[in-house]
Amino acid sequence: MESSSAPERMVQRLLSVPGVRSLASSIRSYMRWTVGWFWIPGWLPSWCPTSHKLLQAAEEKMLRCVNTTLTKQFICMSNGDQLWTLGLVSDAVKDKTPMVLLHGFGGGVGLWAQNLDALSACRPVFALDLLGFGQSSRPEFSTQPEAAEDQFVDSIEQWRDKMGLESIILLGHNLGGYLAVSYSIKHPDRVKHIILLEPWGFSESQGSPKIDRPIPVWIKALGAVFRPFNPLAGLRLVGPLGPVLVQTLRPDFKRKFSSMFKDNTVSEYIYHLNVQFPSGETAFKNMTDTGGWAKRPMLQRMEQLQPHIPMTIIYGSRSSIDSISADSLRERRPHSNVDVITIRGAGHYVFADHPEDFNQTIVQVCEKVD
Repeated sequence: MESSSAPERMVQRLLSVPGVRSLASSIRSYMRWTVGWFWIPGWLPSWCPTSHKLLQAAEEKMLRCVNTTLTKQFICMSNGDQLWTLGLVSDAVKDKTPMVLLHGFGGGVGLWAQNLDALSACRPVFALDLLGFGQSSRPEFSTQPEAAEDQFVDSIEQWRDKMGLESIILLGHNLGGYLAVSYSIKHPDRVKHIILLEPWGFSESQGSPKIDRPIPVWIKALGAVFRPFNPLAGLRLVGPLGPVLVQTLRPDFKRKFSSMFKDNTVSEYIYHLNVQFPSGETAFKNMTDTGGWAKRPMLQRMEQLQPHIPMTIIYGSRSSIDSISADSLRERRPHSNVDVITIRGAGHYVFADHPEDFNQTIVQVCEKVD
């Protein structure tokens, strides 16, 4: 019989503290019951003030300031799943290599609202809600990290095939950047350029950070209790308080889009994106290790990416995301074109923090493609 790991032994010791086991058991039982209850789509409207129609309406409000003609459609996969897609294609640029926008964790197509006009003026642009997010289908993903990643990637390839796109520029933010490289490894002949915005999942875990003061036992116990649950379970747990919670915890989103909206349009959209059935959220959790690191770090697979595919990595100068992985990526692709760009004053959402600088940067990067 295998011996228990160090983390397991630590949890066992924590749970042996008087009172902690009882507290942990009560919280775990309550959370499993309530979170499971909230995840049943039929019960959502009675607790969380959301629905697919409200998500659709919130997205339409996000896109009302886009001046370029938009096409909106569901693209069907072979298994019946659908990917929600925005298309911006004008006759003047229809022969250029199209750009495909992949949002990050918890995002959706509406968050590109400040970028669609400028980018589509130079080439066809498509934005899709990743499988399990936004208005796209929310299927059950594999609990295995590699299989879940393959489900994401295969859906993107089926989407490309159904759209009739021979080759594409892939632009991905956060989780979208991780999937952009994963896709490019599997389908190198379809990708002309990869643009990564503040990508997640490249670096390997650096282990637990050193802490000067010991963490109280009750905090460690609570951490062990809540570890099994999805990242955004709390947003569903608070029910009707969810919209106010988003506005309170993320007032920065209102500032990011202040040139387009003066009300709570953005926070409402983010709320409705993330309290639907947590399909993609669960897949992301299963792909993530303790501390938010990827279980399958992309840097370990960079030798599988064909050297002829150029890559541009964009960071915000005020972001908390570690840009060291960009240097490591350059080292692992010595015979490839890898450019690293920093947008001054921008944070993690570089495309929303300084949209004009971002749009201009992307247009210049893509001039090299055609």
